[in-house]
Amino acid sequence: MTEVLPLFPLGSVLLPGGHLPLHIFEPRYRQLVTDLVGEDLPDRRFGVVAIKQGWETGEDNVDSMYDVGCSAVLDQVRQLPGGRYDVSANGDRRFRLLQIDGSAAPYLMAEVEWLPDSAAENDSAARREHLTTAARSAYQRYHETGLRGGRREVPGEDADAAALSYLLADDCVLTVEDRQELLAETDPLARLRSIRRLLLREAQFLRELRAVPAPLTEFAQHTSVN
Repeated sequence: MTEVLPLFPLGSVLLPGGHLPLHIFEPRYRQLVTDLVGEDLPDRRFGVVAIKQGWETGEDNVDSMYDVGCSAVLDQVRQLPGGRYDVSANGDRRFRLLQIDGSAAPYLMAEVEWLPDSAAENDSAARREHLTTAARSAYQRYHETGLRGGRREVPGEDADAAALSYLLADDCVLTVEDRQELLAETDPLARLRSIRRLLLREAQFLRELRAVPAPLTEFAQHTSVN
């Protein structure tokens, strides 16, 4: 089944169940918020797609975006002076881009197909429990480094195993490529293995970072004025 969504390209990846705060100042996206709030676009839903590193979006540069994104449902909207907005949205469903239209509206519109999970390979209750426990353990090790503040509550034991990887990833600092890999993976057990690997890698990195003596003057660079 296909659907048409307005697109919001970002330099980050939205995951299902994730929270997305946005400061809207560009005219085309101010119009998008107006259309979402005014229900000119159904269900207050828009599509978020990540921009590949080193690329910039332009009118004809659709190759700058990954082809798998996540729909977002607009939640809170606060209008600011000058027509700007502070908004928040929640990640909903994954989709794959099929066709992009840059002329139908001030913002990009796209035909998308929804991307459900596939059947997990070698799935069984025991295997699912093992991978769930391993992913939660890696998440705990990540936060035990003490270098990540603002920890959220650990997802409850009743959290769906298919969504658990997203919930854990949304509480951690991962690269765009790492988050995109999780978003595009349709095997839920493979996703659990991936988030475990990523969290163990990041936990090791954070432990090594803590062991580096300060100050790190030899690694310092001047901050860009832009």
